[in-house]
This record gives sequence, structure tokens and C-alpha cells, in this order.
Amino acid sequence: MMTESFFETLRRECAAQWSAAVGHRFVRELCDGSIADAAMARYLVQDHRFLDAFLTLLGAAIASADRFESRLRFGRFAGMISGEENDYFLRAFAALEISEAERVAIPDSAPMAGFQALMREAAATRSYPAVLAVLNVAEGLYLDWAMRAPKPLPKNFVHAEWITLHDNPVFRDFVGFLRDELDRVGPQAADQARDFFRRAVTLELAFFEDAYAA
Repeated sequence: MMTESFFETLRRECAAQWSAAVGHRFVRELCDGSIADAAMARYLVQDHRFLDAFLTLLGAAIASADRFESRLRFGRFAGMISGEENDYFLRAFAALEISEAERVAIPDSAPMAGFQALMREAAATRSYPAVLAVLNVAEGLYLDWAMRAPKPLPKNFVHAEWITLHDNPVFRDFVGFLRDELDRVGPQAADQARDFFRRAVTLELAFFEDAYAA
């Protein structure tokens, strides 16, 4: 009988919210291309604001990792986020006709502000397990829903590229690396990792819900 991994244990403990997130209306409508431009725009404006705190979290992963090989993986991923993913956001905003001035004027949503605070809190712990717990939710939950997208993907690149950014060989490999790292070091700080993991899942679900806020 195979033993459940630490990551699998944490995900099972949050199974109801994890499942609600990966099967959320936002995900379903994104994957079939029926999502309204207003909901997609609201989501992307808020999600783009994650990048600053997310890069801070990746920096903390580089600083707190206990192996050189791990630091290299995080460094390469930070480069992808800063380049390819940020470029997608800018092209999507142009396609959705959202100017920079309009984006700046939109207030932070409560889930986005909460997730930014959580990422900065995890980074400030200087604890590799705490950082990994948040990263495993932020990236692993997205791979989970993106892998379920039916083929062919939507014709609109705003929808299709957001899916493929979170389901491609490089991203799958990185998420596998994150899970292996959490399984390796997470049990050393199990309570701390569990707390950050649980709060991150709660915020991911709230973030999808917010896309449909009036």
C-alpha cells in the first residue's frame, strides 16, 4: 500500500475547496470560451497585480532553498513569469481594450489583497516549507484545472493562452518539482505549511468568485 505524500495530505484536507476552485464557473466558462469579457477583464486586472508579490515569493524561495539545484529552478521560473506571462497580460489588456489608466483606477479586490498579503507573509518567514506551501497552491491548483480543459481550446487567444500557460510540459515539470520539494522538506514544519496551504486554497476560490462581482 502506497503512503500518501505530504502534498497529497494537505490537498485532501482542503479537498472541498480545492475541488470547488478547479470546477468553478470561471474555469468552466474560460475553458469553453463563453466567459464574458467583463469577467475576464476583472480577473486579469486583479491577477496581474499578483506578480509583484509573487516575484517576492519566488525570491524568498531562492533565498531559503537548501539546494543549489532548487535555486536554479526558481530562478528560471522567475524569468518566465517576468517575460512570457507578463507579456500575455499586456496583449490581453490591449485585446480587451483596457487602458493602463483604467487598470490603475480599478481598486484592489479583497481576495487579491489577501493573497498578496499571504505571499509576503510567507516570504517574510524565511521558511522554505511555508514558501513552498503557497507556491504549491498557486501553481498546482492552476495546473489541475488547466489540464481538464477540453480540446480544442477556445479560439480567442485571451482564453486559450491563459490555459496553455498553465498546462504545458515546462509548467507541468515545475509543478512536479514543487510537489517533490514540499514532500521533502514540508514535514519538518508541518503545522506551518498546513496553515499557509489552507489559507492559500481559500483565497484561490475567493479569487475566482470575485471575477463575477458586480
